[in-house]
Amino acid sequence: MFEIIREHQMNIMLALCAICIMIAGLLLFTRFLSKRRKWILFLMELIAASLLAFDRTAYSCRGDESALGGFMVRFSNFMVFFLTPGVVLTFNFYLTDLLQNEAGLKEIPRRLKAVNLFAAFGMVLVILSHFTGFFYYIDEHSVYHRGPGFLLSYAVPVLLPIVQYTVIRQYKTAFSKLIYTSLVLYIFFPITVGIIQIFTYGLSIVNMAIVLVSISLYIFCYLDINDAAERSHAAEVGSLRKERQSMRRLFDQTASAFVAAAEKRDADREGHSVRVAVLARQLAERTGKTPEECEKVYYAALLHDVGRIALPDAVLRKSEGFTEEEEEQLRQKPVLSAEILSGITEFPYLSACARAAHEWYDGSGYPSGLREKAIPEIARIIAVAEAYDTMISGSSTHDPLSYQVVREEFVKQSGTQFDPVYAEIMVQLMDSDHAEQEQADNTRLEPEIICRDYRETVSAGIPAEQAVTRITFTAEPADPGKNGFSAPSVIVFDSYDRHVHSDPKTIKAYHYMEFCELWFDGHYVSTNTRNLAVEVTENKQPAPGYEIITGRYEDHVSVRMISPERTVVFILVISDSSKSSYIGITGEHCRICGLSAQKTGEQTNAGTIRQIISRVSYTDRLESDLPNVQIDHPRSASSAGIPLRGEIIVDFHTMSLPSADLIWHCPYLVIYSAEDNQVGGKRYREYALIKLNGENSGSNDHAENTLTVKRNGDFPGWEAWKRLLKKGLECSVRIVKKGGRIYVSTETLGIAIEHTTVILDGNDTIFAALTGDQVALTDIRVR
Repeated sequence: MFEIIREHQMNIMLALCAICIMIAGLLLFTRFLSKRRKWILFLMELIAASLLAFDRTAYSCRGDESALGGFMVRFSNFMVFFLTPGVVLTFNFYLTDLLQNEAGLKEIPRRLKAVNLFAAFGMVLVILSHFTGFFYYIDEHSVYHRGPGFLLSYAVPVLLPIVQYTVIRQYKTAFSKLIYTSLVLYIFFPITVGIIQIFTYGLSIVNMAIVLVSISLYIFCYLDINDAAERSHAAEVGSLRKERQSMRRLFDQTASAFVAAAEKRDADREGHSVRVAVLARQLAERTGKTPEECEKVYYAALLHDVGRIALPDAVLRKSEGFTEEEEEQLRQKPVLSAEILSGITEFPYLSACARAAHEWYDGSGYPSGLREKAIPEIARIIAVAEAYDTMISGSSTHDPLSYQVVREEFVKQSGTQFDPVYAEIMVQLMDSDHAEQEQADNTRLEPEIICRDYRETVSAGIPAEQAVTRITFTAEPADPGKNGFSAPSVIVFDSYDRHVHSDPKTIKAYHYMEFCELWFDGHYVSTNTRNLAVEVTENKQPAPGYEIITGRYEDHVSVRMISPERTVVFILVISDSSKSSYIGITGEHCRICGLSAQKTGEQTNAGTIRQIISRVSYTDRLESDLPNVQIDHPRSASSAGIPLRGEIIVDFHTMSLPSADLIWHCPYLVIYSAEDNQVGGKRYREYALIKLNGENSGSNDHAENTLTVKRNGDFPGWEAWKRLLKKGLECSVRIVKKGGRIYVSTETLGIAIEHTTVILDGNDTIFAALTGDQVALTDIRVR
């Protein structure tokens, strides 16, 4: 390596010298450094460039015996030796400036003052050496030679930097990592090279090293400035972010306080706006909107109803029976809200969305009669969220509506009152929440019930279904000191919310139907059963408590009730198989403790429950290509699978069961694959579920589904639609399979459906089957 340096030494020195001069020139225009530090660095780069330039000149003129050559050899060598302690001195100035500005030192350390003195003394020694030949001398042939004190000339560039390092080490924490690295490099790299220089005569590697570290000093200083700028920028951004968050909190608190104040005038509305805002944000998130867009939706929903504050109390507290003048005042509420919010000029969307929150998708809303995309998207989201909260929240004038009724309302009003996109998302959210609630209700049961009066308290309904359930509890008198009748009893019922109701309004809202009430002594009251049988057996040994074992097969429900004294088996036949059945635990003058319900793992079938009356069947009609099928519960049965090849048309007769009362109580078409061709069969995979009322299951991991629904002029309205389905009608479904795409088209009483399924898993063996909810499908023909 030394041979390579020796061969190219002159070119290397010239290049390094040029770089130093360029950096010195750049420093003249630099504005990111203090004036003092800039000039110190400028001086260091200039000295380094001069040191190398004179060293190069000394080498190039060596042996030149002319007068000019002899002068240049002597002058250049003198400047090399003279500038070497000068480098140490200027570095000491740089280090002093760093300590005063970075470390905040007011007094310069004595070690650095000593370095200044010894560096200056070294420069004086160089001058003396020039005349005495102590460090070096030049012979008569203009050739440089080391003098007897040559090694002493290294005292300043070697020992003084070590002293400087002790100061750097002491104040290490005051420097950034980059600056500290540059200082250490500036000190030890030339020292290391200087030791090598002693043994490599004829090379100027020390001076090259000094130039290199001088260049690195500028580079590290520049990088440190960049880091400081980035840190400053990050701090500024962080400060701005905190300020923004603080302003957002302030806006949120102010808006929430204003809304709360407005809602104080109407106790039924307290918390309504916040609930609407939270739900509206959920709807926006479901469509993939950014967090910023979701925040806009939240605040627009939170403030959309502030116009209520300007309405008279008499209007606010009414729910019906409005005069024409009061109706007009209500219709002005969105206008009043928009006027109030128009003062928030930074967020003009708040006013626009408040004004349009009561517009209907079909243009029949108010105040401007906007329709479809002319209504701001946020306002369309708010309309869905507000309708949902209004329907599920009870008030002094109305009870909360059930999940089924609210869901039906969104399906009905999709494309009429509500944007179909957000109505569908709302239905999906409701279905998801309802499934979770159903799962929670299956495990949630009050452990203790106190009934001082007859049926004062009734437990939540425990499902009586094909999977057998065992219910256990103990019972004791509610008031032990009092004499009188005390006994638990069982209510068998059906209800949307799985609770017993006695108020006419909630009975209607939750479609409550009580089948019978049963006692542990064998007595019963039957209200809505088609038949009921009872067997009473006295226990040979007292039972430790109370136990109920219940199961169901089709329309027969078995309830085995074991008390300490006797065992009673009730078999009851409910109105039809489509009804659900729940067991509610209650009593009179008793305390029921330790109530629990567990699945036994057994399943009922036709042989485990004695049939006391024939099942009501609605499939006693003509049977064609496929067997008739009666579907009592959602997808509880289905037709045989139909292989899909090319184009097929499925014709059938449909009739909703007498208990059907929701618009999705209608036929469905399921597209699937299975090794045994059956719905739910071996290696079953479902691609699409299409309901003839215009709903579908959406896309999944195995298929992409696209649904288009139109209500044409033949659509009679939803109530008439349900009524006509109960009477029965002919349906036809066209299915076309083209490669991995399946096209379905059908029209039922003006509900025209076009559906496309794209199979993603490459499966080519696909089937279709008819199913549904509370419907009988007969005369099924495939052509």
